[in-house]
Amino acid sequence: MTNFMQQLSAAMADCIEAADKSVVRVEARRRLPATGIVWADDLIVTAHHVVEYEEDIAIGLADGERIGAALVGRDPHNDLALLKAETALPAADWAEEGGLRVGYLALALGRPRQKIRASLGIVSGLVDSNDVRRKAKRQKQRRGRGKRGWRGGWGRLLVGGCIQVDLTMYPGFSGGPLLGGDGKVYGLNTSGFARGVGLAVPTATIGKSVDALLADGKIQQGYLGVGIQPARLPETVSDSLGQEGGLLVVSVEADSPAAKAGLMVGDIIIALDEAAVEQVDELHIILANSAVGGEKMITLARGGGLQKARAVIGVRS
Repeated sequence: MTNFMQQLSAAMADCIEAADKSVVRVEARRRLPATGIVWADDLIVTAHHVVEYEEDIAIGLADGERIGAALVGRDPHNDLALLKAETALPAADWAEEGGLRVGYLALALGRPRQKIRASLGIVSGLVDSNDVRRKAKRQKQRRGRGKRGWRGGWGRLLVGGCIQVDLTMYPGFSGGPLLGGDGKVYGLNTSGFARGVGLAVPTATIGKSVDALLADGKIQQGYLGVGIQPARLPETVSDSLGQEGGLLVVSVEADSPAAKAGLMVGDIIIALDEAAVEQVDELHIILANSAVGGEKMITLARGGGLQKARAVIGVRS
């Protein structure tokens, strides 16, 4: 047993040492600095909520050197920010998607000061975008019973899903890497959404955000161009679908994707493709995960019956 513990301890220390050079300190807020991870060359990813000012950002390296960095862009929905450093740095060893399982050991790293720090725990949950939609639905149900839900609401944020980890996120750990047992980076840690819950943004989500920010400097937000509010479906429609509610269209913007698809005030949106929607957050999540220019088949209730409309997802200016 003693030998096993020594081997495990040595292996974890080796993982941390190997990752050390790609973990940086991010000085972009007035209080304790946070952490960042070298994505590639001079690009650094960190948490959106720790970048409070956009000029005079400093990056602290393992050897104590400080260099400047500029903000490339933000993805607030997934608590990500992309920085461009003054010089190229060693990139982290990023893992492929799907390498984690619930119960795996995980290490969260942070560099709020010069020396790296670590926290050990296990992967307690793997949440994809469909799980986020279901969680948003349960949040609505809890609100309806007068119970307080989780802080911030993953339904409005972290739309790309997350890794939930049972470990301590110390102050300044946000923006740092989550390492798997193989020493690779599986996500970016954040404490910005759920107090007392360790979350990490998956590598695949980070990659999509980085590509979008490099291309446009911002995340293109898909939209339909409708004003909506939750509403109960007519009883005949509800009984046939097994769905109590939908989204009542209260306004339609001129020349919007919704207008071109033929949606009208008074329609009740029931589903996009096969994904049922009963509250605003659910629609926002679907749009945030939809490619601009792609098509969605909208199922809606109109005049007591069901109709279909095909809409091309637009981009919010």
